Amino acid sequence: METVSLSPRLLAIATLVPQGAKVADVGTDHGYIPVWLVQRQIAASVIATDIRPGPLKKAVLSARKAGVEDKIKFLLCDGLRDCPPEETDTVIISGMGGETIRNILEAAPWTRCDGRRLILQPMTKPELLRLWLSNSGYAISGEKLVKEAGVIYPIILASGGKQPPMTRAELYTGRWGLISEDPLLGEYLEQLASKTGRAIKGLERSKRAEDRVRLDKLREAFEGFYLMRKKLISKREGKDDSDADSKNDT
Repeated sequence: METVSLSPRLLAIATLVPQGAKVADVGTDHGYIPVWLVQRQIAASVIATDIRPGPLKKAVLSARKAGVEDKIKFLLCDGLRDCPPEETDTVIISGMGGETIRNILEAAPWTRCDGRRLILQPMTKPELLRLWLSNSGYAISGEKLVKEAGVIYPIILASGGKQPPMTRAELYTGRWGLISEDPLLGEYLEQLASKTGRAIKGLERSKRAEDRVRLDKLREAFEGFYLMRKKLISKREGKDDSDADSKNDT
């Protein structure tokens, strides 16, 4: 039997699964997370889903090589469409764009019921996912950053509930109170500011009305990144920065 090892990104996701959880891993691809969870006897049960037969076959093969094929349920389906809610209390959706994750959850409203735990790792547009979660009956309870191959990825923990609105910058970074202690936040803010700055320069040349609206939003986010970085420096130096706090609060 083979023991599965995970990349830093997948390991960061897997370690957020609580002991005894009933897990659904959406878009499982090679099935590494389900196999890892079963091998370490963390999950009580695991469902692995994928919309494509090719990746699902690879997941079955991974489980077979690890000797745990009979302990994982494999489903060929779109998102959570065929996943039994009564068999799932923890949902992992990773390696997809924020819009795709949003669409999967929108089609499965049961995910915001009964205290279900969502572990979401958007590869792109986390700001759209966070905004949708906030407006759709979900509360974000945790944020984590992980670095792999030079790229920093956000991981969002959420469940059904209500939360106050976030600033424009927090939609990109996660709420300050949840992310401020993350050791990768400084570097992540620099990456976001650089990317946003380039986008602002491009939009400044556009005369389309919709681009002007987007430009205003990006400028607001960019200013928020600056204030967050100022707060972070003060925090790490043990200084009080009440002025930055007041400007960056929602």
